[in-house]
Parts: sequence; C-alpha cells; structure tokens
Amino acid sequence: MSDTLVFLDELHFAYPPRRPVLAGCSLRLRPAERVGLIGSNGSGKTTLLKAIVGLLHPTAGRVEIFGKPRTQERDFQEVRGRVGLLFQDSDDQLFCPSVAEDVAFGPLNQGKTRQEAGQIVALTLDELGLAGFEDRITYQLSGGEKRLVALAAVLAMQPEVLLLDEPTSGLDEEATERVVNVLASLPQAMLIVSHDRSMLQRIAANCYRLSAGRLQQLEMEPPRAEPTEAEPKSCKQHRPGQPGS
Repeated sequence: MSDTLVFLDELHFAYPPRRPVLAGCSLRLRPAERVGLIGSNGSGKTTLLKAIVGLLHPTAGRVEIFGKPRTQERDFQEVRGRVGLLFQDSDDQLFCPSVAEDVAFGPLNQGKTRQEAGQIVALTLDELGLAGFEDRITYQLSGGEKRLVALAAVLAMQPEVLLLDEPTSGLDEEATERVVNVLASLPQAMLIVSHDRSMLQRIAANCYRLSAGRLQQLEMEPPRAEPTEAEPKSCKQHRPGQPGS
C-alpha cells in the first residue's frame, strides 16, 4: 500500500447509548487525491476525520496511515505532524491571543525559526485574503474571519494530507471563492467534509455519502458547458447500470 496515504478498513464506532455512527466504513486516500464527503448532520463525518488522526479510536476495524497500522496513541503522534485537521468549530482550533500567534504556532513547533514562521504567516494570510490581520485579536474576529484564520493555521504547517471539516462554513461568496481557489491549487491529498456540493464539484475528483454508518460512492456530474447559478454542479448517487458504472 505504498501508494496509499490513508486506509480505513471496516471501521465501527458508536457513542453510547446511541446506535453505531460508523458501521463498516472503508476508505482509501491516495497522494494528490481529493475526496468529498457529504452526509446528514450526525451521520459520522466528523467522527471519521477524528479517527484518522487518533482523536477517536474505532471499536473495530483497521486504520493505516502512511502505510503503517495505527492503534495506540503513540502511533498517531507522527500522524498529527503530517496530517492537518481543520475542526468544524474554529474556536476548537484557535487558542492564542493574536492571529499571527495562532498561525505561527504550528510552524514554530515544527522547528521553524521565528523569521521563517513570520514569512509563512504573512504568505498564508495573504493567500486567504487576510493580509494585515497579524495583530488582530482572535476572539474578536467574526465567525467567517475565524474560519479563515483556522484554515490558515492548518495550511501553514504544510501537511501532507488535509482533512477539512466544512472549510467554507460561515464564509461569504468572495471568501468562499478565494478558499476554493487556494485549495484547488494545492498538491496535497484532501478529504473534505461539506454541505456545499457545488464547492466539492470544483475541487474533489471523488465524492462519498456517509449514511447508516457506511460510505456510498457518488457519481460526480460532468461539468456543464455554461453552468448557471440556478443550476449548480453537484454530485449524485451512483447506481449500477448508469453510464460509468
């Protein structure tokens, strides 16, 4: 599996006393591959992302990251240094007084000098339309601004794999467009959770729906010659017998 970055095999997980959230969930993510993940609220999308970085441990199944089985907490220490997770709630990600400190935290812990980290901060913020935000107080930012800063903090670490939980949530149209363009330009493999199917259509090559604890592959609709706002591109469920099956 040298060509596989993330391999999940028949994962099971439940939050007692609820019914299982993951019930035989399997997924493979290869280098440079971009995968979209949709599903109803509470279907287990965030749970799946957390299982990849060891924040939750499945009750059954196999987790392999970068070709190695990961079962214990110590197994995931390397993983978290190479996989960037954007949390669904930005307040769970931001904990420093200023924007610059939040974005520089990862690079500094990777061994970058303060000068190097400062350059990374400036470049990353500029790419996301946040130039000049370095000295802003994080907790005083709007929800959309926090979302962008949280994404900047993840991207600044230059991870090999990106796990993005609703990256455009709370963003206006202009900020969403900027994020989409930035993500589309990156070389990293990505697993993107989103309710914005038109955004996934523009970034992801494959799309899955998480339902009843299992992943169902969806067919990505081919781009239309001249898509309109009234007819956004999206992904639809793939059924046997349809073209492309």
